[in-house]
Amino acid sequence: MLLSLAIIFLVGLSAAAVFEKIGLPRIIGMLGVGIVVSPYVLDLLDPSILGISSELRRIALIIILIKAGLSLNLSDLKKVGRPAVMMSFVPACCEIAGYVVFAPILLGVDRIEAAVMGAVLSAVSPAVVVPRMVRLIEDKWGTQRSIPQMILAGASCDDIFVIVLFSTFLTMAQGGSAKVMDFLNIPISIVLGVLLGAAVGLLVYLLFESCYQKGHRIRNSTKVIILLGTSFLLMSIETLINPYVALSGLLAVVAMACVIKLKTDKGVSSGLSEKFGKLWIAAEVMLFVLVGAAVDIRYTLSAGGMAVLMIFTALAFRAVGVWLCLFGTELNTKERIFCVIAYLPKATVQAAIGSVPLSLGLPCGKIVLSVAVLAILITAPLGAIGIDRTYSKLLQHES
Repeated sequence: MLLSLAIIFLVGLSAAAVFEKIGLPRIIGMLGVGIVVSPYVLDLLDPSILGISSELRRIALIIILIKAGLSLNLSDLKKVGRPAVMMSFVPACCEIAGYVVFAPILLGVDRIEAAVMGAVLSAVSPAVVVPRMVRLIEDKWGTQRSIPQMILAGASCDDIFVIVLFSTFLTMAQGGSAKVMDFLNIPISIVLGVLLGAAVGLLVYLLFESCYQKGHRIRNSTKVIILLGTSFLLMSIETLINPYVALSGLLAVVAMACVIKLKTDKGVSSGLSEKFGKLWIAAEVMLFVLVGAAVDIRYTLSAGGMAVLMIFTALAFRAVGVWLCLFGTELNTKERIFCVIAYLPKATVQAAIGSVPLSLGLPCGKIVLSVAVLAILITAPLGAIGIDRTYSKLLQHES
């Protein structure tokens, strides 16, 4: 396991530095390393690392989501309002519609299988989007109109919506039927996640304040460990109660961090945000190398040109969905184009659930996995490069 960790950190960081040097996003180098060392190519990673890969990826996501919560300004988010809510489900619905309409024509699947494929492919990648939006918030690009805050909030909810739809369509593809409660679980999951996270965030803040008033100053490093442990607890609560009631652990983590930022001094919250930024250096490498390692490159070769055409057709539907969300806002054309670009990348959800239809023996399993792999390889670099290269041209800087 130690050798695998050495490969992930040393080779992953080296590749990231090389790609950054030639003007490309670091993520491409890390994804590339993951694909090369995966069991499907050189097979250099210990099975024990691959066995806990999903948990390690989740820990990395928790770290960046805590940092996102500590960077979010709730008053800015209130100003966004309706578009932020719409961004959490409208673009995904439009993309799924694109698959339902065109996948039977281009890829030869039936409508239900096309819906399963669309649910796998329609989630935006928080691992690509969130750290970039956090950086834009910190550097004050587009913050005057709360653009990165809106994208960050929408991307955090988008995955919940898509995963619930995926479970529903999967049941239908296996011969079952969809239930109304499955769709009601989406708002329930979001609301309960926010409420639980806010309550826990308030308790953590009161703990910090109580210790401070008694003369026991808690160092920021210790606070980071407490926040991480509490976040792991929130994710565990999601797993425990999900058979009975839907709850989003990831949203609970963001809400907890938002409350702590709201209640604590600016210096304390910015200090914690800086600490999590340093943790993200290691977590980012772990996340994207392991996402790359989950990609079975063999299926990419079998997908063909029609799969690529399907991906770009669905992205066009997604772009229309983003544009609809921004209808009636004060955003100009450049800012709307940036929002479309920021909603392109896919990686984490596709790596996590892309192989599920195949493992369940569905006839569409192989083509779904093939398209999911291609989507990661095409859209993750496309979205990352698009965000990194265009934000300074499309967004206004708040001086």
